Amino acid sequence: MTSSPTAPAPAPSTLGAPRGLPLAPVLFILGSCFSLQFGAALATQLFPAIGSFGTTTLRLGLAAIVLLVIVRPRPLRLNRSQWRSILAFGVVIGAMNGSFYAAIERIPLGTAVAIEFLGPLVVSAALSTRRMDYLWVLLAVGGVGLFGLEPLLGAAELDPIGVLFALVAAVFWGLYVLTSAKVGQTVPGQDGLALGLAIGALTVLPLGAPGALTGLLDLRLLALAVGTAVLASVLPYTLELAALRRLPRHVFGILLSLEPVIALAAGLLLLGQQATPLRLAAALLVVAASAGVTITGRAAPPDTAQPVDEPPGWDLPTPTHATVTSEIPVLTEEDLHGET
Repeated sequence: MTSSPTAPAPAPSTLGAPRGLPLAPVLFILGSCFSLQFGAALATQLFPAIGSFGTTTLRLGLAAIVLLVIVRPRPLRLNRSQWRSILAFGVVIGAMNGSFYAAIERIPLGTAVAIEFLGPLVVSAALSTRRMDYLWVLLAVGGVGLFGLEPLLGAAELDPIGVLFALVAAVFWGLYVLTSAKVGQTVPGQDGLALGLAIGALTVLPLGAPGALTGLLDLRLLALAVGTAVLASVLPYTLELAALRRLPRHVFGILLSLEPVIALAAGLLLLGQQATPLRLAAALLVVAASAGVTITGRAAPPDTAQPVDEPPGWDLPTPTHATVTSEIPVLTEEDLHGET
């Protein structure tokens, strides 16, 4: 999602560089995490007026328009198999975002993000042959379980419908890892992402059309929606793509594992939500589990960044915080179909 997404300018390689990490891509990832979560916090300001699904429809629709203009995909050149991959990817985008926004309409942002992280962690364990990955998932489940202690201790109440939506979002985040990897493998450039966002917007349109129409007719609401689309979609994807080309994958994944804590901070600073000791402990356990999967996962050599000029046939996975958080590379047909 840079100015020339299909042919990015070569970036300095970290091979042969000093031991210290390059500062710019690290800042890109941290900026992406903050942008994504602060964008979600901004989205909650729209919920009273247009609802969570109206907000989702506007966010995805506006982000899709921006990317379609920048990327200028050529849909007529795609074959039937590529379109199937993009359609699945787009439906998952819509369902994931819609259920996540429905969750943060009802429960704290940090809680929803921590629960949603179970999705990519479970996918990572399912595709792994190492028992250690199952231990990381159990650690994350234990962390999420801490959220359930607050109602039992009388410290806070969690809306069960909100928790259910967060779990649904986790399922679709797991599917997002698989579908985005498939699109990244089979669709050239960023055409799949641009078209997928458009399909995602159409997926939630039946539920979000009334709210989205209200938002389009109100300049204040429309401005908030544009800000949400930029902060929660366009900017994070752009920063992550730039960082993914310059950082080792394991570093990329570890930095993205900080998202539950950043979500707690966004909820605290922007929404006045409490960061209780139990919520902080739960978020830290999920962060530790995600970082653990990344550190022990099947990764590129620790000193190797994602190359910019690989031979033909190699392509980046669709750049998102979900795809590489659990250190899953571009999946092969054997991975996707469970073959050995």
